[in-house]
Amino acid sequence: MKLQYLGDSKDSFKWDYHDHLTSELGYPFLNILLMMTPDDKSNDGKTHPSRFPARVKIIDFCEALREHRNLDLISELPSRTGSKYVVKLHKPNVHITHQNRTSYFSGITAEYDQVVFLDPDNGFQPEKRFNKKHVLYSDVDSLLKQISSGSVISVFQHSRRYISFTKVFECIRRHLSEFSIYYATAIYWYSLMFVCISKSKETIEKVLKVNKNYSKTYPVTVIDIA
Repeated sequence: MKLQYLGDSKDSFKWDYHDHLTSELGYPFLNILLMMTPDDKSNDGKTHPSRFPARVKIIDFCEALREHRNLDLISELPSRTGSKYVVKLHKPNVHITHQNRTSYFSGITAEYDQVVFLDPDNGFQPEKRFNKKHVLYSDVDSLLKQISSGSVISVFQHSRRYISFTKVFECIRRHLSEFSIYYATAIYWYSLMFVCISKSKETIEKVLKVNKNYSKTYPVTVIDIA
């Protein structure tokens, strides 16, 4: 994630969905690993939050993020929506690099069920090359080994040129299966997808139910459990 992305249309979907997911699961924490990278000179991050038809409270929240570019404001998400969970920002001031991955993805508690959200610039590592804009399958495997069986990891995945999200999800699930037995589902809109992963099939079935209910209100598409 980059500061320049705060409050854009992808953020609108991102915060609306994860607020809904955490609330509907009844989990006490939304633990966010921002995977920060430096801003660049591109025009990315300039789309208005209203492009995704989120709740008015979420649009207002994104407008505040756009105005102030302050990561600490993310912690206000549940108070903005009247939700009961707490946002935890995991090492928010650390920029992700090849050298600090092991330490960055450490220190996640297993004491309670939670939603752990990973926000890389691009998503999962591609088939050939990867960089700091990607999360590695080994990173996710490490996190899954740390958290409770009822917890959920959600990963931001940007679209890949000329490849459908269904095929991208199939690829992701295949690589995850090389590590251990995990269950996954996904939800997507326009150019971004959130891949939800858990050690528990029962938990992913709950996530799938939440996603399907969410899709009744918003223009999103749900991918079933794999």
